[in-house]
Amino acid sequence: MQEKPISLPTWLARGIADVFPSSTSEDPDQNLAQRLRESCTKKRPLRIKLGIDPTGSDIHLGHSILFRKLRAFQDAGHIAVLIIGDFTARIGDPTGKSKTRLQLSAEQVELNAKNYLEQLGYGHPPELSLLDFTTPGRLEVRRNSDWLAQLELGEIINLLSTSTVGQMLAKEDFGNRYNSGNPISLHEFLYPLLQGYDSVAVNADVELGGTDQKFNVAMGRDLQRLFDQKPQFGLLLPILVGLDGVQKMSKSLGNTVGIDEDALSMYSKLEKVPDTAVREYLIALTDLNQNDLTENPRELQKEMALAVTATRHGLDAARAAQINAEKLISGSKDSLSDVPEASLSPVTFPVKAFYLVSAIGLCASSSEARRQIQGGGIRLDGEKITDPNFEFSDSRSLVGKVLQLGKKTFRRLIH
Repeated sequence: MQEKPISLPTWLARGIADVFPSSTSEDPDQNLAQRLRESCTKKRPLRIKLGIDPTGSDIHLGHSILFRKLRAFQDAGHIAVLIIGDFTARIGDPTGKSKTRLQLSAEQVELNAKNYLEQLGYGHPPELSLLDFTTPGRLEVRRNSDWLAQLELGEIINLLSTSTVGQMLAKEDFGNRYNSGNPISLHEFLYPLLQGYDSVAVNADVELGGTDQKFNVAMGRDLQRLFDQKPQFGLLLPILVGLDGVQKMSKSLGNTVGIDEDALSMYSKLEKVPDTAVREYLIALTDLNQNDLTENPRELQKEMALAVTATRHGLDAARAAQINAEKLISGSKDSLSDVPEASLSPVTFPVKAFYLVSAIGLCASSSEARRQIQGGGIRLDGEKITDPNFEFSDSRSLVGKVLQLGKKTFRRLIH
């Protein structure tokens, strides 16, 4: 009797959008489940590549899907190879872009990289970190400038010779820009080749990426063949929809949840996620069993918000955030625990309401604070502030009260 094909373990299969190649053969070069079994038999952990270009300073929950899967590989005994694209970030990934990206300075890239690593858990215990930085042999952090900056012109020409202009234009983003007459700089064609060369440099067995990265991941497979390496498997995860439930989570769209947000803000944002996106969040951002979940849409929202917040802050803090969010929404005057504090020390009294909101950091600017107040988005202990020019004479009338932006951001005012 023919044996039943080996399937991927649950921890790996959960939330995957695509894996390639995806043969059911027993060839470990064509079947990831067989490669995993071979890894176990030979006691050789797989090398799991994830490249990140530090072109920004913050990581949000949409980004965290890939890091959660990388952590799952770590916990299963494999080696996470985190590539900081300090060289490729200076080019900028053209994926999803309608025009050439601005090139960043080396100093800005390095600062962003430091911020990324801190948010991922560097220097912190692994329990509440996205990645395990402490268990020996489970993580390599590499910078691709270590090898890409050393390439000589002849080697770069050799890389360029592995692809054609037609293949590059087959990449949807390039094709769309070319057909619409938007310029494509030649250095942008280098990006997928250099990212693919990263796979050669670290000898990757598996590369993680979003569904928009298939072209780049496949390029890594092609280059590994050229350099006589076993081609990596591509494992793609979905792009998380943002808080609006429509467009992808993106800081530029203002529909994100940052992984370093306080528990109350995080919970309050997540419990407002549209019903259509709640199960997507549960699958991508938690390990909860889908069969054990409630069918009540409102309770499911709260269950998801609690679980996701707990992954970042722990269950006790998440439960406290849930209780505090309910109190704030109901306008309860009961004492609130664990509401993030904001000091009034930078404020000079008397102060107008719009400047107060800006000065404590609830809004990014005075003009934004004025707009929020005029739009009814600012409350003080549950009561709307309607006049941006309302003047607070001294701090005594504010200390201990909760200033609120929308339904998602809260700050308790202190001296």
